[in-house]
Amino acid sequence: MDNSTLGHIAKTIRNDEHGLSLISTLWILTILSVLATQFLYSIRLEGRRQANFVDRTKFHYAAKAGFENAIATLRADETPFDSLGEQWASGIEDQIEDGMMIGNMLDYQVEIIDEGSKININTADSGTIANLINSSGLLTTPISGEVDTAEESQQLIAQSIIDARPFRTVRDLARVEGMTEMLLYGQPQQSQSVNTAQLSDFGLMDQGEDESAQSLPGLVDLVTIYSIDKNTDASGQARININSANQQQLTQLTGNNNQQVFTNDEAQALIQGRNYDGIGNLLDAQAVSDETFDDIRDEISVDSSDGNDDEEMVNINTGDQQSLTSLDGIDQGIAERIIDHRNQNGEFENVDDIKEVKLITTDDFRNIVDKITISDEETLSGLININTTPLEILQILPGMDATKAQAIVTYRESEPEGSQQSQTADQTEIQGNPFKNIADVLDAEGIDTDTFKEIAGRITYRSHG
Repeated sequence: MDNSTLGHIAKTIRNDEHGLSLISTLWILTILSVLATQFLYSIRLEGRRQANFVDRTKFHYAAKAGFENAIATLRADETPFDSLGEQWASGIEDQIEDGMMIGNMLDYQVEIIDEGSKININTADSGTIANLINSSGLLTTPISGEVDTAEESQQLIAQSIIDARPFRTVRDLARVEGMTEMLLYGQPQQSQSVNTAQLSDFGLMDQGEDESAQSLPGLVDLVTIYSIDKNTDASGQARININSANQQQLTQLTGNNNQQVFTNDEAQALIQGRNYDGIGNLLDAQAVSDETFDDIRDEISVDSSDGNDDEEMVNINTGDQQSLTSLDGIDQGIAERIIDHRNQNGEFENVDDIKEVKLITTDDFRNIVDKITISDEETLSGLININTTPLEILQILPGMDATKAQAIVTYRESEPEGSQQSQTADQTEIQGNPFKNIADVLDAEGIDTDTFKEIAGRITYRSHG
């Protein structure tokens, strides 16, 4: 091998060494660049993490300020009723200083929702729950092959809800058999299966709006487990349980002008016939109980003849107050109710008809309805606040429909007679005409005695949740 060949080999080796050195250098630079980039990214990430922590802290205290402001607003609410015309219902918007940046302010908004405006799934009956599901418009087809119609599906789910309670949270409804995601969380965008008329019922569609952009609320928006009210009247006095009160307690019930509602014999008749499922059942109570009727059956008649056989009997068709009170268990109060009944409805056809005389009139019931109860509990769950409940909830209550529900909404939103606005303790005017007593619902157009009897034990005019 000559010298030129050796030189060429040596030159090649040197070139290869230079190439490897260049490649190694490039790899090192690449690695260093990646490490530098990663380091810079870590620094930026840490900076953002710290900034986020600062923001979270600031926003946490802004939210806490809003929460405490809401509590203070509710504590300052001393009205004996709760309505959408009060200050708390309009929401709260305010600011607090940014503790990290001088001169900067943090905004917060608070919405206070009355849980009494919703259906309590821990206390509602299956019929009310089924009506709610139906009115939502979110279940329009059978949920399984076991049922043939949507109505049967609604009833099936309602019964499943009854069987699964008590619920600790509203979202626990997800474990109910047959529950669907749409039914629970709502319809975000209107589909062809949703009835557009139901959107209007829920107050979600205004005339001229694009229907395709509308949504329907789910059960999580319409039900609650928190609705609660004190078992007291408007003055704060404990109500009287008509299923357990003694005669003295019943005779102490007073109506307008502090007048006694029940006489001794009327109170006794109430006691003898009581086993009330609701306070509205009091309107069906007999003035002459079965026990009293059995005692006087042989002493009364409806015969208008003057025969000697009837001389010692009291004719309930012609007898005056004095003759009627000669009967055991019939005092002046019951005698007056017997006379009023026959004046309004005509003569009794037989003596058994005397049991059709009612113990209490609608006016009397109206005067005491806020003072009576069928529960000894200090608090009552599941009552619907007629001052805050939306139309779609009102119309599914027993005895109610869309027209009657609208009458209640119209009444509470109207101007009070004489334009005398209610005021809070700080002289803030309350908008609208809120109900201040259960009986006030009778002032709403279209709410008759039968409807009132159905809803009397299910509604309230205030809330504590």
